[in-house]
Amino acid sequence: MSGRFDGKVALVTGGCSGIGLATVERFVAEGVRVVVADMQDEKGAMLERRFAGKVAYRHCDVTQEADIAATVQAAADSFGGLDILVNNAGTGGTPLGVFDMTCEGWDSTFALLLRGPMLGMKHAAPLMIARGGGAVVNIASIAGLEAGWGLAYGVAKGGVIHLSKLAAAELAVHNIRVNAVCPGVIVTPIFGIAAGLDRPAADQMAAALVEASGQMQPLRRAGDPNDIAGAVLYLASNDAAFVTGTHLIVDGGITVGQRISWNPEAVLPLHVAMAAAVAEVTPEQPA
Repeated sequence: MSGRFDGKVALVTGGCSGIGLATVERFVAEGVRVVVADMQDEKGAMLERRFAGKVAYRHCDVTQEADIAATVQAAADSFGGLDILVNNAGTGGTPLGVFDMTCEGWDSTFALLLRGPMLGMKHAAPLMIARGGGAVVNIASIAGLEAGWGLAYGVAKGGVIHLSKLAAAELAVHNIRVNAVCPGVIVTPIFGIAAGLDRPAADQMAAALVEASGQMQPLRRAGDPNDIAGAVLYLASNDAAFVTGTHLIVDGGITVGQRISWNPEAVLPLHVAMAAAVAEVTPEQPA
């Protein structure tokens, strides 16, 4: 145990699987007592048994303010307060584009991915102030930085990045730091859920995607939930005591540039067009 989290209490939403679970495991390994908020009650009960006395599970739908308020209060009831909030709960939301978007799909995506983190901070901040400060880490996405990853999801995650900056400005006077992590392609059940699979099938799909996802970025391996958990722990710790209002991209390099910039086998369409144009205007040489 490093001691950087001595006596700390954390709340992790969506903590029963994927990035959330990896974060819970890392926190517990470093001595943090953790309230896990999720809707997977069977997995939550298993976590409580696995980490007896160190983890308290609460059923929580983060689209419901009453659930969030009760779960934050559970941190005080179970462990005496709250120092760290990780707003992680989420799915891919509606896959529809501009022409087919429904108000219901748009609103439900934003309620989960953007309103949930805001309400988490609203209810967690008073407990953090009572402890002399704290740290909030919001899980955003590279989808909030570039196109190509879904309309509603991308806009909501872009909102999470900006929400983190605005909240950091407001809460700094209370010694509460707020930052975001922007994962790239991390192999979790979120892909299967977005495809309409049930949770067990989504878990199986995640395992099947490992090899393919490793070919999507310069670092040729699949992104793992632990890669994000490591970034979360850094931002939640005193190692990041002077870091607030920013976002940390953890994506294996997928956002460094076009594929041609890191894959020598890739072909840039412009280069193909240039070669064709040169061939067209260059006189043929006699044999």
